[in-house]
Amino acid sequence: MMELGAEATLLGLFISGLVSATLLPGGSEALFSYMLYQGQFAEFPLFIAVTSGNALGGMITFLMGWWLATRYPLKTFDKPQHLRAQRWLEQWGPLALLLSWLPLVGDPLCFIAGWLRGRFWLSMLMILLGKAARYLVLIAVVG
Repeated sequence: MMELGAEATLLGLFISGLVSATLLPGGSEALFSYMLYQGQFAEFPLFIAVTSGNALGGMITFLMGWWLATRYPLKTFDKPQHLRAQRWLEQWGPLALLLSWLPLVGDPLCFIAGWLRGRFWLSMLMILLGKAARYLVLIAVVG
């Protein structure tokens, strides 16, 4: 059984992952890497905490796009990263969401996939896999 301090630390990592995956800035990779390097926690609980938070954040961003499209329909996007995300989604569909971990374009990918009414469950799976891949690479590099 984990101590309260350990649970609070994992909750903090979860929240860091969640905030990092929304349209707000965050640094879950740095916190996750630091915690891996410190070696005070097993890799698996850290991986689950940060991946679940980050994937949930991406899913929230997807749902924000879905909801906002019904309220404020736009014909086109104007920011370069939004246009790039739209092109990728139109070309690759939900598979483009495997790139949801990318800086600058990952959050717009999730948002625009929702806006374009991407296939819900497949989109959720691709977001989860994309987010998990980033942290698996960090485990391989740092852990």
